[in-house]
Amino acid sequence: MRDYHDREWGVPTHDDRRIFEMLVLEGAQAGLSWATILNRRDGYRRAFANFDPARVAAFDDRRLERLREDPSIIRNRLKIYGTRTNAQAFRRVQSELGSFAAYLWKWVDGNRIVNHPRTLSDLPATTALSDRMSKDMKRRGFTFVGSTIVYSLLQSVGVVDDHVTGCPFKRE
Repeated sequence: MRDYHDREWGVPTHDDRRIFEMLVLEGAQAGLSWATILNRRDGYRRAFANFDPARVAAFDDRRLERLREDPSIIRNRLKIYGTRTNAQAFRRVQSELGSFAAYLWKWVDGNRIVNHPRTLSDLPATTALSDRMSKDMKRRGFTFVGSTIVYSLLQSVGVVDDHVTGCPFKRE
């Protein structure tokens, strides 16, 4: 967990594969602990073609059903099938805007939101931005993109910096 926090969480990225990875993992985490998902990250990489959205979008039902037997990932049917659904929606956004990163960063006019929480209890689960994005993503055909998951995605890919004040990894 510390390595993830120190090296990845909140680091701004414009890399679509990395963003897709975090979308998949954040959706898989719904109802579970983040540690549970991070411990299965390598399994997710293997199961979902190293987070290549084009390849995942093309998975057939038979392949998804085989993944339901894979103990290295969360074997929830809705989450597994939702990953393909999200890959397909992700690809549509890429086709429309050139990249998913362009979609994500346009919500903040290309500028990170840097918050200054003093303690972890100051961190919100959702914001007005994540509410709007969640609605738009659902309209675009995404699943497992409630406002809390979207806010976690924004934090994980560095659109939002919610490192607490005094954290050495805060990127002002």
